[in-house]
Amino acid sequence: MTGSMITGLGLPEEATRQRTSGRLRRRTVSPSLILAALVLITIALWAIVPAAFTPYDPLVGDSAAGLLPPSIAHPFGTDLLGRDIFSRVVYGTRTTLTATLFAVLVGGSIGAAIGLVSAYIGGRVDGTIMRFIDVFLAIPGLLLAMVVVTALGPGTINIAVAVAIGSVPAFARIMRSEVMRTKSQDYIEAARISGTGSVRTMTRHILPNAASPVLALAALELGAAVIAVASLGFLGYGAPPPQPEWGLSVVEGRDLLATHPWVALLPGMVIALMVLATNRVSNFIAEGS
Repeated sequence: MTGSMITGLGLPEEATRQRTSGRLRRRTVSPSLILAALVLITIALWAIVPAAFTPYDPLVGDSAAGLLPPSIAHPFGTDLLGRDIFSRVVYGTRTTLTATLFAVLVGGSIGAAIGLVSAYIGGRVDGTIMRFIDVFLAIPGLLLAMVVVTALGPGTINIAVAVAIGSVPAFARIMRSEVMRTKSQDYIEAARISGTGSVRTMTRHILPNAASPVLALAALELGAAVIAVASLGFLGYGAPPPQPEWGLSVVEGRDLLATHPWVALLPGMVIALMVLATNRVSNFIAEGS
C-alpha cells in the first residue's frame, strides 16, 4: 500500500498524524500549569508539615510587636495581638483543607452516585430525581451551605457537611449527562445482552467511561469549596478563636483595612491563589477528558 492508504487503525496516515499532534498540543504543560501545581504542592505541605515553614506559634503573640508590617522576620506582618499572621495562615491550612477535601469527596461521591443511578434507570425515576436536583440547583451553593450550617451549628465538621450538601447537585447533573451519553454505546448494550447485572454494568462499564468530566468538576469544585469554607469561617461558623483558620484570618483584619491592610489582604491573597491554581488544574484535566 502507498503512504496515503489505510493504516492499522483504519484511518489515513495523514489524518492519524494530525489527530495525534492535536492531542499532544492540547496536553502541553504550560508555565501557568507548572506554577499552579507548585502553589498547590506548597499549600499541601503547609497542611502536612506547618512547622517546617514557620518558627512561630500561631496561638502565642507578643503584645509589644502588634501590627508590625510585613518584613523578613514576619512575611505577612503581625496582627493586633502580636501573633505572626503567616504562621496563622500556614497552621490554618490544615483546618481549611480538611473541611474542603471532605466536602468535595463526600459531595462528589453522593452527587455522582445519584446521577449514575438516575440516568441508568431513566424514565419517571430519572425525571423525579432530576426535578429535586433542579430545585437545589436554583439555590446558590453558599446560601444553601449557610442554611445547613445554621441548622447544624458552628464548627469545622458542620461547615464541611454543609458545603458537601451544597455541591451535590452539580456533581449529580454532570454525572447524569455523561451516563446518558455513555449508556447508549454498543458495548453497554452488549454487556446487557450477555447477562451482566445492572450494578456490575454501572460500576465496571459506565462509571469508568463517565468519570473524567466528574474529576474535572471535582478540581473546579475544590476552589469553590475553599471559598465557601473560608466564607463561612469569615461569618463566624468555622473554628472558634483563637484557632487558626483561613476565613478567621481574614475577618481578624476586617476592621483594620484602612490603617493596616496586610492583616486581611495577605491571607485573602492566599485564598485567591489557591482558587486560581485549582481552576487552572481543573482546566487541564477537562482538556484531556
